[in-house]
Amino acid sequence: MSNRVKIQNAFPEAWKAMYGVETTLANTNISLTTKELMKVRASQLNQCAFCIDMHATSALKNGETAKRLLLLDAWKETDLFSEEEKAALAVVEDITLIHQGGLTEATYQNAQKYYDEKSIAQLIMVSVVINSWNRIAISTQLPVAK
Repeated sequence: MSNRVKIQNAFPEAWKAMYGVETTLANTNISLTTKELMKVRASQLNQCAFCIDMHATSALKNGETAKRLLLLDAWKETDLFSEEEKAALAVVEDITLIHQGGLTEATYQNAQKYYDEKSIAQLIMVSVVINSWNRIAISTQLPVAK
């Protein structure tokens, strides 16, 4: 692996802006558990080992179970996740897989059963930001901590 750019050093203004959005998302109506599940799921879809490790570790520290994390890739097939969590996971999957059509009307309408307009905006922003972090981590080859 080559030594890739460290964006926080080469372009600190952009890095600071990304962290600003991340900090804003820390204070949302969406539970920390749901946000971490969304971040792990997007990172799985994007195959971002660095972010999977970071957010799975954070989720475990905040009370998430190993079983739910192990089954996150099959969240549609299990009753381990609440309907509200499943709605959020569907949003992050649709946005992550935007090349397959983006956030569908069915996913959006289902999310409206559990989330108000502001919360849906927050779900979208959590999805957008984790996808951005995935792309930064993959492009700069951030290593998984050993």
